[in-house]
Amino acid sequence: MKHLTRYLWPIALCMSVGFSASLFQREAIAEWYPFLNKPVLTPPNGAFPIVWGILYILIGTSLGRIWGKGLKVSQREWWIQLALNFCWSIAFFFLREPLWGMGIILILDVVVLDYILITFKKDKLAAACFIPYILWLLWATYLNAYIYIFN
Repeated sequence: MKHLTRYLWPIALCMSVGFSASLFQREAIAEWYPFLNKPVLTPPNGAFPIVWGILYILIGTSLGRIWGKGLKVSQREWWIQLALNFCWSIAFFFLREPLWGMGIILILDVVVLDYILITFKKDKLAAACFIPYILWLLWATYLNAYIYIFN
């Protein structure tokens, strides 16, 4: 049970952060986001909670793998990425500031890549859990940039 708890609390934390961010996004998703000029390849709105649910499970699993292994730099990067993830939602949706969102997501991209590179040396599976995350973030970076440029 102790082994399972090591994974459950980080996953629950990620889901809680994601849910909290969604509370700040609701109004903008209803009143602002639908009217933005977006690229043709923008995923449907229904895809976002599904993808983020899967990503939060992977992100939490990654922390569960490295927790208690003395990987302080990896753990620091993990906490920073989670905070930036939340801040991006606030900047982009709640404040409706794609430029601020762009700045945050670019920093987030770097932190997540750094996490992968640092963690890969000690725990390849923990690093691999972040591969879908960085791919989604790079796509989100493109979407954010497009929205900033064309709106």
